Amino acid sequence: MQKEDILKRLGRVEGQVRGISRMIEDDRYCIDVLDQVAAVTRALQQVSIGLMHDHLSHCLVEAVANGGDEATSKIDEATAAIARLVKS
Repeated sequence: MQKEDILKRLGRVEGQVRGISRMIEDDRYCIDVLDQVAAVTRALQQVSIGLMHDHLSHCLVEAVANGGDEATSKIDEATAAIARLVKS
């Protein structure tokens, strides 16, 4: 996922969040608001997956190619990041 793609996605998410705020201000039906919250959550998850893919395919691959402590550190870092994503 390229920086431009990430920023576009985040811009759309930002718009969705503003839309949710307006829905609450307008006393929209709770289930409709929850549907939009779920959509924002999915969109942010897609951003996270894209960022993780980029990290694994660039930073981690390079570190493993170089070997040593850096490789172990990057693997541990990626594992911890995946664990945080799974918890959310």
